[in-house]
Amino acid sequence: MNIHGEKARAYFLEGYNCCQSVFLAFHEDLGLDRETAARLASSFGGGMGRLREVCGAVSGMFLAAGLLKGYSDPGDDAGKKAQYELVQELAGAFREQNGSIICRELLGLDHQSDVPTPSARTDQYYAQRPCGDLVASAGAILADRLGL
Repeated sequence: MNIHGEKARAYFLEGYNCCQSVFLAFHEDLGLDRETAARLASSFGGGMGRLREVCGAVSGMFLAAGLLKGYSDPGDDAGKKAQYELVQELAGAFREQNGSIICRELLGLDHQSDVPTPSARTDQYYAQRPCGDLVASAGAILADRLGL
């Protein structure tokens, strides 16, 4: 595990959602203050606002990748292609390590979405959820791929 993976796990254990945890692990590399980074990533926890779709750790990885390596010119087809290749590579690595990039599948849930109220962060919550490992995995994958 590298430092970004461990930072992501530590942020998750502080109570940040999965996306925030991964994105915050890179906030200094991105030139963002902690509050801005946390706010920017806040909507993507719980598989996009507890919709249980794309895992928040994966979304955080993609957000950071976009700021670090993304394109800004809508006519930059080569940049767009390179970014999509990076996203697909990151997703593939995460899927290979963890079995899926979909929140509900990673959590073993049989429903697509949850109520918007977040679960209480108790010892039991942390013991039952793989999320600490998932955010660490996403942070490490991105840092390794980008040589950080």
